[in-house]
Amino acid sequence: MDWEEVRVRVGQELHKHGDLLRHRVGLGSGRVRLNAEAAGQAGRFFFAEGESSEGERGGTGTSERAKLLLRHLPGEAEEILGEADAICAHRFQLLGYKNLDFSGGVGSGDSNSGDSNCKEIDWHLDPVNGKRAPLLPWFRIPFLDFAVVGDHKVTWELNRHQHLVTLAKARRLSGDEKYTRELMAQWRSWIQANPYPLGINWGSSLEVAFRSMSWTWVDQLLAGTAEGAEFRGQMLPALGFHGRYMERYLSTYFSPNTHLLGEAVALFFLGTLYPQIPGAAGWKECGWKIVRREAGRQVRPDGVYFEQSLHYHVYALDFFLYARLLAARNAMEIPPEYDGVLGRMLEVVDALALAGPAEGFGDDDGGRLWNPRRNRTEWMTDPLALGALMYGRKFSAARLTEESIWLFGDAAVAQLATTTASAAAAAHSFAFCDGGLYGLADSQPFRQTMVVDAGPQGVGRSGHGHADALSLRLTMDGRRWLVDSGSGVYISRDPAERNTFRGTGAHNTLRVDGLNQAVADEPFSWTQIPTTVAEDWIAGKTFTYFVGSHNGYARLADGIVHRRHVLHIAGGVWLIRDIAVGRGEHELEVRWHFASDLGVREVSAGRLEITRAGACESSLSLIMPENTIWQRGTEVSTTLLSPAYGEFETAPLVQSRARVLLPAETATALLPRVAANGRERETHFDPRITSTTQSGVQVYELAYLDGTLPERREQFFFALGDEAWSFGPWSSDARVLYCRVDKERLTHLIVIGGSHVEWKGKPMVKAERRARFLEWRKANAAVKTASEQATEEFSFAPLLEELPEKDSTPNRNSSPYAEKY
Repeated sequence: MDWEEVRVRVGQELHKHGDLLRHRVGLGSGRVRLNAEAAGQAGRFFFAEGESSEGERGGTGTSERAKLLLRHLPGEAEEILGEADAICAHRFQLLGYKNLDFSGGVGSGDSNSGDSNCKEIDWHLDPVNGKRAPLLPWFRIPFLDFAVVGDHKVTWELNRHQHLVTLAKARRLSGDEKYTRELMAQWRSWIQANPYPLGINWGSSLEVAFRSMSWTWVDQLLAGTAEGAEFRGQMLPALGFHGRYMERYLSTYFSPNTHLLGEAVALFFLGTLYPQIPGAAGWKECGWKIVRREAGRQVRPDGVYFEQSLHYHVYALDFFLYARLLAARNAMEIPPEYDGVLGRMLEVVDALALAGPAEGFGDDDGGRLWNPRRNRTEWMTDPLALGALMYGRKFSAARLTEESIWLFGDAAVAQLATTTASAAAAAHSFAFCDGGLYGLADSQPFRQTMVVDAGPQGVGRSGHGHADALSLRLTMDGRRWLVDSGSGVYISRDPAERNTFRGTGAHNTLRVDGLNQAVADEPFSWTQIPTTVAEDWIAGKTFTYFVGSHNGYARLADGIVHRRHVLHIAGGVWLIRDIAVGRGEHELEVRWHFASDLGVREVSAGRLEITRAGACESSLSLIMPENTIWQRGTEVSTTLLSPAYGEFETAPLVQSRARVLLPAETATALLPRVAANGRERETHFDPRITSTTQSGVQVYELAYLDGTLPERREQFFFALGDEAWSFGPWSSDARVLYCRVDKERLTHLIVIGGSHVEWKGKPMVKAERRARFLEWRKANAAVKTASEQATEEFSFAPLLEELPEKDSTPNRNSSPYAEKY
């Protein structure tokens, strides 16, 4: 610690004990005195108070934005009213849990609350695990100790009071005052049950910040109503105390991530909107300063959030966007570099959602700033709607949302109401190198994106990162296929449950000896964290190629390094090559986790077919090399996925394992296909792959059989060193060579890191020096060539355009994979 950190920490400790002493002598009230004269200087919220008042000409009595919601998103409006009715009956949907009952003690007896038989809410209860946190000074409650409090996240989620915002929205949508009566009853119940400084609900400044934001939203939604005036009169002194608490216990050194960011945003909101609270002007300045600073510190230069988690990326982006919108509403200066950070963060989300839902990675906190029910992966694109409206940009996955209507009103409807999936941008590969996210994208035979995770595990001790180096996630045709397993829960009876979901075995990557790539420590920390390196990345016109490695298993006695190659041929196959470099005999295992609505069946030896029930037109073949130990060690089973915090579902799992002497490698081919009843029939129905090592080169051959002879063959050559190599009729110095032959004619050639290619000793491609890559494809009788070097630097033999004649007399006794050019 430097002296500033020592000063802050010592000051916070003194405040804790001083607060407890004041409570014991009866001086702690949990409220502050207001300066009524400053109330007229309040800043502007997202909508003006007049817009939120009762209509002058009768009607439903809802605000204009509520009317827009009813008109354009009636299904979501109906969901809000249904959830509000459940809240009135004290049934709560929180995180991944449904119909939670927080009742405890005697009934409230409030016949106007919507359910006269409801019992009083126990605000300190974890109903999932049947645990109740003790009413002790908040800093003496071990909130990470399951035996004492259960899962604190469940308790805290209710105490964020976002469900009170739902009640306020229901009041606006329906005009029914029963919702505000219930809201007031619950708010008063909470104040009575949580005397400062007692109870777990004062144990996190971020939770205080969320509660403050919820109260602010309730206040603004009810503005102009009689109930709203009553609520504001009682709420403001308590809100001021919340602000004072956050100012005093900022997470500057405790959790300088989304915790600090959320607290700063809450202070900025309170300071801007409620100048009658003492200290508000300082909160406004301090909060906005921290938000701007953290945008530069917490976000990597390419726009990826430093926790290496999609959910935390969106979490932080929500905070940044809301702060930016409030600043703009109040004519505050917004630095260009701040907008630059937000723009790059939006681009990350948009890129991840090009082919369908942005697949998750890292921890899933389960929380959202606006609507906590939109906490699943498929809703992580919500910020794109706000970004499109805020910056006037087009994002392929931006859609009209309830949130965008409340924040932007008519502008949201005008810009987003007609946006459909057909307006999405063309698929394109992308690389966010600082965050280590590499997307291999394609539009044929349908939109698809495979994302490789080759970034750091997180920041510091990687509290919200997973041991998922070089894992893959695949989205195709608007649906999820290869998926991340989620987070499960943070705290439970068995600590192994947390480690299972954040461990290597829960991800689509290679595992050695059943061990994680990093060593799990506390629930929010790792040790011996690996370094992951992207060694090469090429996005060509007819292929995309990635290769990377990590040293997570270098800690073992045999010093093992995992290297993964991913080569995608446009419109065709994905080849994933996994290499374990090291010594000794080890068990290697490659795992593939599929979405829960997919089915996996074995079609033939080494080939699995993955399909989705219903009318879905897409399918996926997973193909292992024939007659190898890896093929024999492949099995299909089921595992658990966690689509939301605390929620679990079964899903298919494919495992391929082998106990081998290192160095060793294997390959997996993934072949997207259009179903027979779809818009295109796949004629090559029986793809098989073989593996051969010879003369310094590893070769994988994918053949599509039609009877006994190959109709189409694809060969993948990977050099095992820096020297030139030969295999069959082929010779080259390329690090990677790919060729495709259709009915004995060469139709596609890719050269990576080579200067020459020969076939039967005759030159096909030649250059003075090694090129980073060259690609050649013959399509529709036209020869197309592309290279990172100028094409004229290469000489092309006529062989490229017209291969030598093949043997017209097939040898029926030869292997179907024999060379037959």
